[in-house]
Amino acid sequence: MNADEHSATIVVMTAGGTNPQVMINVLKKHWPDLQVIEERPESKKKILVRRAKRLGWPIAVGQLATMVASRLGKKIAIRRTEEILGAYGLSAEIDYSLPIHHVDSVNDTECHALLAQIKPKVILTISCRLLSKQTLAACPCPVINFHAGINPAYRGQMGGYWSLVENDADNFGATVHLVDAGTDTGGTIYEQRLRPQKGDFIATYPLLLTAASTERVIKAVKDILNDELVVHQQVGTTALRFPPPIWTWVRNGLGKGIW
Repeated sequence: MNADEHSATIVVMTAGGTNPQVMINVLKKHWPDLQVIEERPESKKKILVRRAKRLGWPIAVGQLATMVASRLGKKIAIRRTEEILGAYGLSAEIDYSLPIHHVDSVNDTECHALLAQIKPKVILTISCRLLSKQTLAACPCPVINFHAGINPAYRGQMGGYWSLVENDADNFGATVHLVDAGTDTGGTIYEQRLRPQKGDFIATYPLLLTAASTERVIKAVKDILNDELVVHQQVGTTALRFPPPIWTWVRNGLGKGIW
């Protein structure tokens, strides 16, 4: 890494959480001038209403029930989280030395002003709202996203889970891709595939995929900084995924052993 690349300012846009923090900590080791724009997470009520408009109230409520029920395995998830982080030599501890800019939404004009002030060379989005066309226009550099699923077959949410349910374990993986106005529809930069372990379930799949993909994200950022970026058009069947409603989750858990 040359001196100019090492000193480049990288921005991570996120709503916070364990998985983004893992990625942030890795990036900070390579780019000390890393900065974070952290938006306020959307309320569960707002998400519920939006999904109900799209999918109907029964499905939306069923999806929320799955997320609540999966947290009943919190102790299992905590133990597995520690195992994953230890296996990959990663940390999810908050780095309080990092500049963190808090905004209500990454699509607010406040965020746009921050981007104009910071002037990043690369923006990474991870676990945040979809960027509006106005926000994309305000970004002064390439924007990439870390997606815990293989595009285009597993766009949206819970891509790892759905690949297992659909007997497509070879596509249990993650994608680093350019961000456009769609949902995980931008060109692919890198993919990472792996296999979950017996103790993994819907609450740990995303962390496992994040941990296994940190080097892919680092390489994508370096490619942009060195003008070596190669983007591949998405090919194949595409589908937008959502969390399974509670009845589907239980059926797959009992019938297929996929929780």
